Amino acid sequence: MSFSHSAFSSKRTRPLAALSEGARGVVVDVLTHSDQRAGRLLALGVTPGARITVLQTFPGIVFLCDQTELAVERDVARTILVGEEVRR
Repeated sequence: MSFSHSAFSSKRTRPLAALSEGARGVVVDVLTHSDQRAGRLLALGVTPGARITVLQTFPGIVFLCDQTELAVERDVARTILVGEEVRR
């Protein structure tokens, strides 16, 4: 799946696992080799355009996706690509 949206800058797209605590952004894409994993993330609201805030980076990645707090393993967080929010 791929997505373009004016609320983020695709020039600075990084995996969720690479973001530090407190970082904010917008989900750009979810890369996965498993349709089951992608389906689960989509069902949880991790979709292109969703706004995220990283709450914790160790031992797992805990983040707020829109209004839902989620915890994922680092390997899963590497499949979620996030673009920086453009401040207006």
